Amino acid sequence: MNYWVRLLLFFSVATSVWAVAHWYVSKRLIEPWHANYRAKKRARRILWATFFLAPAVMFLGRSLANVEWFAPIRWAGFVQMGLFFLLFMFLVFRDLGMLLAEGVRRILRRPVDPERRRFFENASNAGILGLTSALGGSGLASALSTPEVVEVDVPITNLPPALDGYRIVQLSDIHVGPTIKGKELREMVSVANALEPDMVAVTGDLVDGYVEDMRDDVAPLGDLRGRDGVFFCTGNHEYYWDADAWVAEVRRLGLTALLNEHVVVERDGAKVLVAGCLDYSSHRVVPEAISDPAGAKADAAPHDLSILLAHQPKSIKAAAEAGYDLQLSGHTHGGQFFPVTLFVGLVHPFSQGLGKQDNTWIYVNRGTGYWGPPLRAGVPPEITLLRLVRA
Repeated sequence: MNYWVRLLLFFSVATSVWAVAHWYVSKRLIEPWHANYRAKKRARRILWATFFLAPAVMFLGRSLANVEWFAPIRWAGFVQMGLFFLLFMFLVFRDLGMLLAEGVRRILRRPVDPERRRFFENASNAGILGLTSALGGSGLASALSTPEVVEVDVPITNLPPALDGYRIVQLSDIHVGPTIKGKELREMVSVANALEPDMVAVTGDLVDGYVEDMRDDVAPLGDLRGRDGVFFCTGNHEYYWDADAWVAEVRRLGLTALLNEHVVVERDGAKVLVAGCLDYSSHRVVPEAISDPAGAKADAAPHDLSILLAHQPKSIKAAAEAGYDLQLSGHTHGGQFFPVTLFVGLVHPFSQGLGKQDNTWIYVNRGTGYWGPPLRAGVPPEITLLRLVRA
């Protein structure tokens, strides 16, 4: 099936699900409300008016990327998307609890108390609105804050003394685009450079937009500095926005883009192989773009340490089989916000932080930016400082 046909099908299904979710919130939040008919009608109108924000932002975002008057609508759409998702999920969790309680009541054959049930529904609805506001507000503040620096020591067996303490700064999933612009990227670059890294790794999902629309916003990336270089691998989002054009732009800015290939850097006689593979799912958009971690280090010269930049943690199996010492990944955002954080581990066994597959270490950056809703509730953005240490 053609990619654009799949995309249209996805948006159609997503919009239908979005509509059902709004109907559910209307049914479970507004209908039980102790208010007069006019107040309920007004609440429903507001709910369904905001329903159109998210689809409008998703459908029109491509064609109105740099249109000034659309910016407030874009922000409103993404904020509404995040807050509504929290509200919907809290209602679902509450209702699942009520279903469980109803099952227990029937088993125990206890009488129904309609007034008590109605009171609980309204009280819990008020609590859910308060919780959504609190979590949404803190998540918004976290998303818009300067990414925190997370320091991690990675113990490497037989690490040459020249590489003991070697500093790698990783940025991932910046998602420069609808709500993250050049100002925010410039601040991220400033934080990264202040860490004085030996190497910088940018592990994909840099952008959400086309080069011609976002060249100025991405320009600060060219100021990134690493003693042994700044390296880049593609993420899945690059393929939604013309990956070839973005690879060319990244190279123009001075980064080394590694597309199933490697380079070898040397430090006082010790050699480090730095490889990068295409995104794990890139072939779904561009059939000939096949991720190949093993091929990325094929015919490599002798080296003391091998590092793979692979956007998705799912590449770790191939990386371990190919004998890499360390894989740097992103993609998961650590779930980005509650309650997605509860389920991300079901899809990605390595969803954030340091882990190990066989003899290969993997570090998953939880995202330097965010995607979609400007919401990072419980999962703040990060810039990672990895130090290689002797095991």
